Amino acid sequence: MTRRQLLRHTAWFGAAVVLTVTGGEVVSRIAAPGDAAADGDPNALRFVQISDSHLGFTGSANTAVEASFSEAITQINALGYRPDFVMHTGDLTHLSTAAQFDQVKQMMSALDTGHVSTVPGEHDSIDDSGQKYRKAFGAGTAGDGWYSFDVKGVHFIALVNTLSLEKLGHLGPDQLEFVRKDVAKLGSDTPIVVFSHIPLFAMYPTWGWGTDDATQALSYLRRFSSVTCLNGHVHQLFTKTEGNITFHSATTTAYPLPQPGTRPAPIPVTLPAGKLKDALGIREVSYRPGGPGLAVKDVKLA
Repeated sequence: MTRRQLLRHTAWFGAAVVLTVTGGEVVSRIAAPGDAAADGDPNALRFVQISDSHLGFTGSANTAVEASFSEAITQINALGYRPDFVMHTGDLTHLSTAAQFDQVKQMMSALDTGHVSTVPGEHDSIDDSGQKYRKAFGAGTAGDGWYSFDVKGVHFIALVNTLSLEKLGHLGPDQLEFVRKDVAKLGSDTPIVVFSHIPLFAMYPTWGWGTDDATQALSYLRRFSSVTCLNGHVHQLFTKTEGNITFHSATTTAYPLPQPGTRPAPIPVTLPAGKLKDALGIREVSYRPGGPGLAVKDVKLA
């Protein structure tokens, strides 16, 4: 992908856009005020993705990340429905200290949802290969923290690609075998949703925004009619479709990062006064049983 193509596909900083995934095609529209997930269908699956809260960050890009994360939690609780679950796609903390993990766990306990799930980011395993993260959030997981579950006919896979980092994300043979075995028993019409912190496609490898062995993992998913991959890490909205697989990168509740290639490195961006909340947000995802795909709605932090 050329830089021009990359920028054409990039939604910069938290714009509220509804993306409907149908048969591998993505149709987008601007979200209207009052839009409801799945049009209020009581039988629909509804969940929320939040990402990159970076509790413990103290830079000028956001001097109050705890307050921003608290606002995101309040916004989720005011959606007008109770999500089936909330998924945090990594970098819960900034320095992976026990105190930061305890703080984010306590804050997320205020979420009005059926369940809270997580995957780790690289900031959650700075000095111990994720041991403190797994102590706080690893109950019921396998290996280094990966797992899968089913809700209302949708199969979810939560992956860990932040532990063996050289430059790109990495899954490793044990996790790849887990994915292969996990989906082997599923029918090809089962909707699949994959969570990871680092993108499972080559968004911008120069900055490490990709996973070196993702192609192998995705090969096990090609036979399914609807596959949606949701990641964090890049702190901005991005959508890409490859055949039956659609990738959505999420924005952050902490601070923005630059557009790919616009700066020498992906360092936090300090925005003008009053503009930060336009760069932060949450993601609503819904699915009607028997429907063709998932509807994804990205909403600014209000």
